[in-house]
Amino acid sequence: MRSTLIEEIKQEISKSVVGQEKMIESLLIGLLCQGHILLEGVPGLAKTTTVNALSRVLGLKFKRVQFTPDLLPSDIVGTEIYDPATNSFKIKHGPVFTNLLLADEINRAPAKVQSALLEVMQERQVTIGDDTFKLELPFLVLATQNPIEHEGAYALPEAQLDRFMMKVVVGYNTKEEELEIARRVAQNNFETIEQKVTKEDIDVAVKEMRSIHLDPQIEEYIVELVRATRELKGYGLEEYKPFVEFGASPRASIDLYKASRAVAYIKGYDHVSPIEIAYVAKEVLRHRIVLSYEAQASDITQDDIINKILSVVPIP
Repeated sequence: MRSTLIEEIKQEISKSVVGQEKMIESLLIGLLCQGHILLEGVPGLAKTTTVNALSRVLGLKFKRVQFTPDLLPSDIVGTEIYDPATNSFKIKHGPVFTNLLLADEINRAPAKVQSALLEVMQERQVTIGDDTFKLELPFLVLATQNPIEHEGAYALPEAQLDRFMMKVVVGYNTKEEELEIARRVAQNNFETIEQKVTKEDIDVAVKEMRSIHLDPQIEEYIVELVRATRELKGYGLEEYKPFVEFGASPRASIDLYKASRAVAYIKGYDHVSPIEIAYVAKEVLRHRIVLSYEAQASDITQDDIINKILSVVPIP
């Protein structure tokens, strides 16, 4: 799945999606690392279209759930249904029994529904009644959220945010890309997406990716970056300490390790350098740093903190 096949996948997705290279690469990183991805952006940026296109290229099962304030946990994981013919209960599986689960506008559902996803995202299993079901691999939650909607929206709990490997901020297309989008839609000029990859190809790619070399100094650099989000004072960033309530968890070190290796694999390298780490550092760390009210009042963002950390932690 290296180089040529990665490019073939991107080329196939481009039949439906114009631009958004970073978002597409992030989804491929999630696929290789079995990590869940949170896509944040205003409506109309092809977030849902990209996930749908990816599932067709990979030939994986795909389910989409539109999150709403009246959604119930059973609408996600499934429930027990009484069958009067047999005088017994049957298990009805929910949409979570798939390979790619698109949780559209995930921040519109209340905490009870969000908590139903925690076991699924962490353990890749679902408990319905007294029965526990293992999910078929690969399994990824690809969630979208709208950052400008506050009416009827709920902030995702930190415990759930930490289970997302990456948070990708999806921006607007360039002028040229937007013109191309308008032309394609006006002329209905979208080609049919074909499957280019099998599950066996994905398994081979994951094994190849795990052979990518990380030097011990690079491994230490990854941990130093994550620890710096918790110990700003120890890294000469004392003036930023009032802006951060909580830094990234150890799960961030794990995900940054895996994501940087996936980036190297996608780009065709046989080892990880600080460039690959910096390429995904914001996506892996931004949703795991909890800012104070003082930071919000001073217009300090998580990305600002990460940029400062990247500039002060010595590069090996």
